[in-house]
Amino acid sequence: MTFPRTPNSVALALNRRRFLRYGSLALGAGALAACAGGSQDTASTDAAPATAAGELDKVTFGTSWFAQAEHGGFYQAVATGIYADHGLDVTISMGGPQVNGNQLLMAGAHDFKMGYAIDAINSIQEGVPKVTVAAIFQKDPQALMAHPDVGIDSFEDLKGKTILMSTSAHTTFWPFIKAKYDLSDDQMGVYTFNVGPFVADKNVVQQGYITSEPFAIEKEGGFEPVVLLMADHGYPNYTTTIETRREIMEGNPDLVQRFVDASIKGWYSYLADPAPGNELIKQDNPEMTDEQIAFGLAKLSEYGIISSGEAESQGIGAMTDERWQEIFTTMADLGAFEDSVDYKQAYSLEFVNKGPEAYQV
Repeated sequence: MTFPRTPNSVALALNRRRFLRYGSLALGAGALAACAGGSQDTASTDAAPATAAGELDKVTFGTSWFAQAEHGGFYQAVATGIYADHGLDVTISMGGPQVNGNQLLMAGAHDFKMGYAIDAINSIQEGVPKVTVAAIFQKDPQALMAHPDVGIDSFEDLKGKTILMSTSAHTTFWPFIKAKYDLSDDQMGVYTFNVGPFVADKNVVQQGYITSEPFAIEKEGGFEPVVLLMADHGYPNYTTTIETRREIMEGNPDLVQRFVDASIKGWYSYLADPAPGNELIKQDNPEMTDEQIAFGLAKLSEYGIISSGEAESQGIGAMTDERWQEIFTTMADLGAFEDSVDYKQAYSLEFVNKGPEAYQV
């Protein structure tokens, strides 16, 4: 683990409203950097150019959760030296339920972070200058799960059932499935990232990643849940995206390109032979097992989470204007976004869509 770096130009650039939102975190990041000796990495908030020949640009990438197979390509790029080959010294900073990745990114503690498209557009709506530069997951792995043999075999069977969901679900997939399947807010329950309540009650449904919760349910409950993947029923969200601050993208596009290229190559390498990345995953997250990692990888492949859609022809990380428009229109029609939001500010296609052959290691 490394200390976050001092945020300099970010605090100066924020308007008063955004400074109040991020200011306390920025001060905290600055204090930690001072304790670490006050060093300033080259991939910092002022988007400095590449360091002298032979040196590596230090970059911190924040993930969305504890280390797992869903992050494997990034760990693989560290473990196999792919980042180093692209002139990068990358530190992966794990996320978790108490980690606010947007604040860490905007405070300068992270240079890149893992995100998802709906939040990226929402950030533009709120005046937060971050931008998505690649989308590793073409399909959102978020699903709803039910007990087998209780009459819940499709989304149409969800009426009247209690659905355990996290807080973030209220502004992401819930408005979508509520409108599409005529559900009610009265059905919402609280998911605390513990499958115990679901296992104990056959009458409830819960959210979860297809790569994670079904494994935990099988271990704890001894049964395979019914899995309803929303991405296969019209939910268009990109996830496991790579985000950065707009000032980095505009001030140091070479750094962004190298990080995106190396990350994508890391994913191709990981899918071919995950062993090096898995070792680093288990170092960061000692509770992660080989069995859980293998399950996650199998589900990523089975459901086409990474290598489907445009990624098949344009390479892992692919994005399109049409898909972003679909995401915006779908959620705006549900009231999640104002119609006036310039959603195109949420992403850039400059760094992706080069074709699979461009990412061979």
